[in-house]
Amino acid sequence: MNIEQEVKKQMEILKRGVEEIISEKELEDKIKKSLETGKPLVIKLGIDPTGSDLHIGHAVPLRKLRQFQDLGHRVKFLIGTFTARIGDPTGKSETRKMLSSEDIQRNIETYLEQVKLILDLEKTEVVYNGDWLEKLSLEDVLKLLSQFTVAQMVQREDFSKRLSEGKPVSLVEFMYPILQGYDSVAIEADVELGATEQKFNILRGRDLQKNAGQQQQVCMMMPILVGLDGVEKMSKSLGNYIGVTEAPNDMFGKVMSISDDLMWNYYEVATDVALEEIKSLKEGVANGTIHPMDCKKRLGEEIVKIYHSEEAGKQAREWFENVFSNKNMAVDLPEVKIEADEINAIDLLVKELMFLKSTSEARRLISQGGFKINDEAVKDLKAVIKIEDGMVVRAGKKKIVKIIK
Repeated sequence: MNIEQEVKKQMEILKRGVEEIISEKELEDKIKKSLETGKPLVIKLGIDPTGSDLHIGHAVPLRKLRQFQDLGHRVKFLIGTFTARIGDPTGKSETRKMLSSEDIQRNIETYLEQVKLILDLEKTEVVYNGDWLEKLSLEDVLKLLSQFTVAQMVQREDFSKRLSEGKPVSLVEFMYPILQGYDSVAIEADVELGATEQKFNILRGRDLQKNAGQQQQVCMMMPILVGLDGVEKMSKSLGNYIGVTEAPNDMFGKVMSISDDLMWNYYEVATDVALEEIKSLKEGVANGTIHPMDCKKRLGEEIVKIYHSEEAGKQAREWFENVFSNKNMAVDLPEVKIEADEINAIDLLVKELMFLKSTSEARRLISQGGFKINDEAVKDLKAVIKIEDGMVVRAGKKKIVKIIK
């Protein structure tokens, strides 16, 4: 094996879709040493089980972790059983509530069930930071604290912002990046993955490793995936997400709702399509030889393929084209049960089907003719809809269901 060529190959794979590497030279050196000694690198990705559902935004660092795994490195998937009780304050505008042990355990089980869609769990070492953090004495904790200053902690943008607004920042929250950094010491991480907003925390791991006499970990920052709305980061609470366990047709339909500009970002960080091919597709759209809709359909297929199968991706595309392009209502549609015999149009869209977040959005859609019953537009804002078994409700171009009584 030509070590220089292998280092170059691994770097090309690993750099794809990465926002920042601290530092690239260190990563090259670590990979080279790993190849020379036959000792795989220890790759760390930590998550706090504060929620139970993963979306494709969460999957961005997980997919990078899988790349390290496929290249023969040692993946340590760290679950913050201790730090989850504090809650990572990154990007938060207020102090977070602590979770109970029962909530944490329940979330862990759900996380791992979903993570196996991306990682090879047989090659993944799942570790829990409670195993070492719970054993720290008060003296140990004070020694950790002594390595940092208050001035360093308030450099964090979210802390400084809250303090300037007169909002509280608890001392427990100051501890979070220090404890996350200590995790890297405990498992002797060579590389730590995280979102760009985690940069401050990941760098603390380098500080603590240096002070402990260890080789400093490489920090690999992954981009935060923008949600379907093209504005906010992907989040379940904002409703702008694609869940990794969603049905193929739902996944595909959601992909089709993103903007043409945003789809190139999804291609790079959320699929395995070769960068050269993405470049070719982009050039084709720019010069008019490829229609953007065709690229978006390909993107939908690729994302469904990752979490389901290639065949599921093709079938989801066929379903979408039948319903939305060919207007074929004979295909299977998602079904929603409604008990009421009649309901006003706005309540149907917002409360029953939850197609829209607000009455103002519903009013706008109805006024524009985007609300249809059995493919007939309903434009009366005060319309009362008689609920019938088998009726098809469509909201805009991408949302459609069959009502069952």
